[in-house]
Amino acid sequence: MSTFVENRARSAIFNLKPYVPGKPIEEVKRELGVEDIIKMASNENPLGPSPLAQKAAASILGQLHVYPDSNCYELKKKLSQCFNLPSTSILIGNGSDEILKLVAETFLNPGEQVVLPQPTFSAYEFTAKIMDGTCAAVPLADFTHDLPAMLQAVNEQTKLIYICNPNNPTGTIVTRSQVDEFMEQIPDDILVVFDEAYYEYVDSPEYVSGLRYLQSGKNVIVCRTFSKIYGLAALRIGYAFTTPEIASAIERVTDPFNVNSVAQVAALAALDDIEHLQNSQELNQKGKQFLYEQLDALGITYIPTQANFILIDTGQDCRRVFQGLLQQGVIVRPGDIFGYPTFIRVTIGAPAENARFINSLRSVLES
Repeated sequence: MSTFVENRARSAIFNLKPYVPGKPIEEVKRELGVEDIIKMASNENPLGPSPLAQKAAASILGQLHVYPDSNCYELKKKLSQCFNLPSTSILIGNGSDEILKLVAETFLNPGEQVVLPQPTFSAYEFTAKIMDGTCAAVPLADFTHDLPAMLQAVNEQTKLIYICNPNNPTGTIVTRSQVDEFMEQIPDDILVVFDEAYYEYVDSPEYVSGLRYLQSGKNVIVCRTFSKIYGLAALRIGYAFTTPEIASAIERVTDPFNVNSVAQVAALAALDDIEHLQNSQELNQKGKQFLYEQLDALGITYIPTQANFILIDTGQDCRRVFQGLLQQGVIVRPGDIFGYPTFIRVTIGAPAENARFINSLRSVLES
C-alpha cells in the first residue's frame, strides 16, 4: 500500500471485508478447463427473466443515448398500484444493495450502532463500516434470527436494525408472532430494515412481511429486488417501501440517473408477467422437494428453507467438497465464508441441474 493511501484514505475502509460472490462460469472454465458447467451459487432464477421483460428491454435499445427517468416514475406508479402504497414511499435502486448503502449514508454517523444477525447478508455490516459505524452481530439460534438477543443488543447508540427474512444464507424465517413481539419493544427512534429479497419464495403461513409494521406506522424500510425470482440480476434493480419522510431523506443522497432505462422497463414488464412468477415459484417448490428427498436418502443433513437455496451440511471440509464439485462443473457456495466449515449453500435449480448436483455430490462425498 502506498504511503499516500495509508495516510490519506478514510481509516474506516481498511476494516471492510470485500464481498465474495459465487464463482462466475467463465472463471471456472479458465481455471479448470471444464466446459460443461452449471452455476448453483448465486440464487439466480433457473427460468431466467420473464419473456415480457426481455421484450421490453429489447424495445428501447435504440434509445441508449437518452438519460433514464431519474425518478423512475412509471415503475413507482406500478409498484404503488400493486402494493397500495403512495409513490412517495417507494425507493428504486441500482439493486437493493444500493438502497442498503443509501440507508447507511442517510442515517448512520460515526460510532453509531447497527444490530444485525450473524451470519446474514454481508451488505449490512459492509455499509455500516463504510460509514464508520459499529456492528453488534448477534449469533443465530438454530440457524434463525435470535430476536430476543438482538433486542438485548440494542443500546443508546443503536440507529439501525436489520432483519433478513428469509435469512441468507440459512433460508430460515422469523414468524409473525416473533416479529410482533420484537417490534413492540423497539423504540420509535430506531429504524428497522426488513430485507425481503426472497419474499416471493416463502410458503409458510407463519411468515410476516415488514409491510405490516410500515402500515401500522412504524419507522421501517422493506427492501425487495428484481434480481431473484424476477430474473433480472444483470440489470441491477431493487426497490423499497418506507414512509414518505424517510424516502425523501434517502433521496437526498441518491445519485441522479442511478437506475438505467433498460432495468426500469424490464422491471415494469416483469411485474405484469404473473405466469412467469407462478412458474418460478412452482419450479422452486418442486426442486426443493426433490432435493430434500435425495438428501434424506443420502443421510445428509440440511436446513429446511423458505428461499430458493438450501444450506447443506456435508459432514466434511466444505472447501474439499466445493473443489470436488467444481471439478465436475458444479458451482456452489462454500459455507466457511458464513462460519459453517462443513456446509455448502446450493441454489435450487432446474430439474436437470438438481439431479446433476445430487449425482456430483454423491460422487464427491464417496471419493
